[in-house]
Amino acid sequence: MSVESSRPHTARAEAVRQLIRVERDRAHIAWLDADFDDPRDARLVSDLVAGVTRLRRWLDFLITHFYHGDINALDTSIRQVLRIGLYELLERGTPPHAAVSEAVDTAKTVRGKGASALVNAVLRAAVRTIEANELPIPDTGKPVRDLAIRHSHPTWLVRRWLDRFGEEETVALLKSNNARPSYGLRINVLRTTLGDLGKRLDDLGVAWRPSEYLDDFVVVEQLQPIIRAGLLAEGLCAVQDEAAGLVVRILAPPPGETILDGAAAPGGKALYAAQLMGNEGRIVAVDLHEARTRLIRKAAEEHSFSIIEPQTADLRAATFDTQFDRVLLDAPCSGLGVLAKRADLRWRANPEKIEELVALQDELLNAAARHVRPGGLLVYSTCTIAPEENGERVRAFLERHSTFSIEPVSDAAPMSMRTEEGFFATFPHIHRMDGAFAVRLRKALGGDAGMEHPNIPSVS
Repeated sequence: MSVESSRPHTARAEAVRQLIRVERDRAHIAWLDADFDDPRDARLVSDLVAGVTRLRRWLDFLITHFYHGDINALDTSIRQVLRIGLYELLERGTPPHAAVSEAVDTAKTVRGKGASALVNAVLRAAVRTIEANELPIPDTGKPVRDLAIRHSHPTWLVRRWLDRFGEEETVALLKSNNARPSYGLRINVLRTTLGDLGKRLDDLGVAWRPSEYLDDFVVVEQLQPIIRAGLLAEGLCAVQDEAAGLVVRILAPPPGETILDGAAAPGGKALYAAQLMGNEGRIVAVDLHEARTRLIRKAAEEHSFSIIEPQTADLRAATFDTQFDRVLLDAPCSGLGVLAKRADLRWRANPEKIEELVALQDELLNAAARHVRPGGLLVYSTCTIAPEENGERVRAFLERHSTFSIEPVSDAAPMSMRTEEGFFATFPHIHRMDGAFAVRLRKALGGDAGMEHPNIPSVS
């Protein structure tokens, strides 16, 4: 049976199929639909896919050490089986005999009996080395590359972080990106309370803690029981990282105002804005793709927020019947602040892609600025920690738009998350949440005339 063409019947074989999708088809590691009756199997698939993707480079280094052949010539499915076996041995604490046996059975399932002997030999060699505490250490003579292999990140990314943060903080960031993530849950306080939601989580056996920063958020370690119990579908809560919640607090939308969310899908920030507004006012939530706009509409209906108006449009060409009191631009970005949750992004990002995103961010900022009323507020945010997508974009924007100025985030964010320039910035290894950025940009009264700097052309 080919695991690539038919749906397998075991959790580990399903994980192989999903890993192939992630690597070959660039599928996202998010909301994997592991269709098993036993929730333990679904959790296993999710953990294996996310964990193997995070540690892919380190696992391949180990396979190269134990496999006497060209790893690049290995069958795709068998390479995934070996990665899973090593991940179980090193990270999940699976007993060696069980990890090897499961991997051998999975190899038979996905590629037949002949492949199982190779898997057995490689993993037994790994077990002997692990038990002797003699795991190989990368030693290429290139310290940055060795560090990148050991912590399973692209070399270019580790190099830029070393230059920016130094070795100690870079290692802390790498370890944070490789840890199993926790998840923020925003409580829909128009439907339930912290106490009632906490009781539902207790009944499900889900460990949780109140957010340190947001009184309507809790933090959990697992999502599958919450999804299966229907808490999201009932609109009682939504998955949203604390950093994203803080961005909406920085927007600070009061009841009755008009809000534009210029890149809104899947709608989490628009929903939280509606909640803070008590469902009074107007939120126009724009996204480029109709399918993603439907997600916003569905989420708004589930949470009973009637003030959200989803619209399919390109913000750069969109026209509206009004200018807005507040505009949120949560821009497309490299996602370098969410690598623990979206491990696949580390293998897709590259400097050239960031340059493309920078150009798009400038275009979207220019477009967003047109829709802010005089005296109104523009909040620019990202889920990346790359300076060229964050502070550098703000400084370039202010050179083009002389009627805007930075308004410090001040009390909207904890002191540890405020920069000297008045920005909001979080880092996974420091704040135990996603890496994110936001800035408040206030438009001067009478600011429409000559909005763009006369000597710097707008990006079109």
